[in-house]
Amino acid sequence: MDRVKSDMKNVGNFAQNIHDEDYEIPYLSKMITACDMIIDTGREKESLNGYWNFQIDQYDTCLRSKWYEEKYKNDNGMYLPVDYDFDRWRTIKVPSCWNTQDECFYYYEGPAVYTRTFRYVNKGEKRVFIRFGAANYETKVFLNKKYIGMHRGGSTPFYVEVTGLLEENNRLLVVVDNTRKKEAVPARNTDWFNYGGIYRDVELIRLPETFIKDFYISLVPGSGFKKIRVVLEIDGPENNGKAKLEIPKLNLYKEIECVNGKADVVISAEPELWSPDKPRLYDVRISYLSDTISDRIGFREIRADRNGIYLNGKRIFLKGVCAHEESVLNGKGVTDEEIIENFSLAKEMNCNFMRLAHYPHTERAARIADKMGILLWEEIPVYWAIDFSNPETYKNAENQLTELIKRDRNRASVIVWSVGNENADTDERLHFMSSLAKKAKELDPSRLVSAACLVDHSELRIKDRLADYLDIIGINEYYGWYAPDFSELIKVFNNSSPQKPVVITEFGADALKGARGTVDDLGTEDCQLNVYKMQTETLGKIPYIHGTSPWILYDFRCPRRTSALQMEYNRKGLLSEDKSYKKPAFYIMKEFYASIK
Repeated sequence: MDRVKSDMKNVGNFAQNIHDEDYEIPYLSKMITACDMIIDTGREKESLNGYWNFQIDQYDTCLRSKWYEEKYKNDNGMYLPVDYDFDRWRTIKVPSCWNTQDECFYYYEGPAVYTRTFRYVNKGEKRVFIRFGAANYETKVFLNKKYIGMHRGGSTPFYVEVTGLLEENNRLLVVVDNTRKKEAVPARNTDWFNYGGIYRDVELIRLPETFIKDFYISLVPGSGFKKIRVVLEIDGPENNGKAKLEIPKLNLYKEIECVNGKADVVISAEPELWSPDKPRLYDVRISYLSDTISDRIGFREIRADRNGIYLNGKRIFLKGVCAHEESVLNGKGVTDEEIIENFSLAKEMNCNFMRLAHYPHTERAARIADKMGILLWEEIPVYWAIDFSNPETYKNAENQLTELIKRDRNRASVIVWSVGNENADTDERLHFMSSLAKKAKELDPSRLVSAACLVDHSELRIKDRLADYLDIIGINEYYGWYAPDFSELIKVFNNSSPQKPVVITEFGADALKGARGTVDDLGTEDCQLNVYKMQTETLGKIPYIHGTSPWILYDFRCPRRTSALQMEYNRKGLLSEDKSYKKPAFYIMKEFYASIK
């Protein structure tokens, strides 16, 4: 009788798993956020990349039935049937997008399960973390049959502490779900491909009990380039003490007093300034007790007023182009070589600036830009149809913004934090995005804050209440394309008197590689070329425009675009999708930027 009761209990649990539509609720209790981030620059990291076992899980059975518990027997020791076989699943490369690894996963949207085993031997460390560079979009992490936590956001890094949870032999299981949701950031409707998977590095980090959790260094704005601000955060029990700052090439060796784990000091120094023409970087080293971090950092000042944008005190025109994080072969999992290729093509076009749209690109992009001398606009995906009235949506957006800023605020190349793109001016949107702008300034007062706004087509002028909270006004306008009457753009500029510098963050037109015709034949290179000619002839004459970044460097995947011209690509690129072919409009931009001194 007892055996029957036990078996009935198991059956009941099985039935409960099938019928429970609230199965996700327990996983909402451990959110992984920016508060869990640690500084990892210059630290020794152990790669957990490689080939992981992988299975799509369309019905979310892993979470419903708690596969991660690995319960192969009931309470009586009898073997139970299970719906998984971790170590016999197919394998997939990490990092990568599952869409690029097999044709059968190309359009898949939903949950998928990754798992791998690894050995761990303590080498004297007291704290251990696992870093995920990014996984799109919602990620739940399990280690050794225990739930660790969940992260939301498909483009920013997150860290899980696994101190005390590691054994000699370990199983790491990760559920990644790229399902688009109304309340998410971005929401359901976007204009790019919805890649899925763990597409950036996974790494193990060993630390002492007390360690440097965060570090931020920059020129003090308005100091005449003679003062450096250093902000430190120490985590652990011994958080009152002295940190050591070393910048050998500046002959700077400074002790910094930390009180209750915090330090915020200003130090006199006169570094050679970083610029696109001379991207000077300094080796910086910080130590506290037994912990040490290092980085290569450039020092520069960026500011703006109604008369322009100033880099190191000199007015600058942002000669730019937009780019998505995508390649034909690797999707969002771009390589260093592909990033360098993008920046090199931009430089060939005489660019000094690139807008990284519409979400945080890999941190490697900013590091490479530091070396190559490219100014960057970095953005979070507050994009079309955001649920601006939802407090949880705002919390998500603010967390993604915080993760981005904490990740890249030591990168000299990054000069603009953007809080969104192409949203109508409503009261809910104003509150949402102005709060983000304030948060960006709170986290990093040394950079500009902007957003890509829309033209007020009813009044034909630049008008957006969000501008009051921005340092520069980004404007997306497609006159000559979506707005066919180009003469209206002249009216927009004549009707406008912005009190802040304007950067035209998007303009352009579709063109299929090699398609020829007249200027009126939509989708031809001739039509695109004509739009670029009209745009550049006009934009160069408007005194309050201090930068442009046409849409876009190269064609990119977009399944919502299904015409014979598009073939599931946005064809507004100045280059073909594989970047092997330059459309004629590329050379118009090259000439335009060459003419700007």
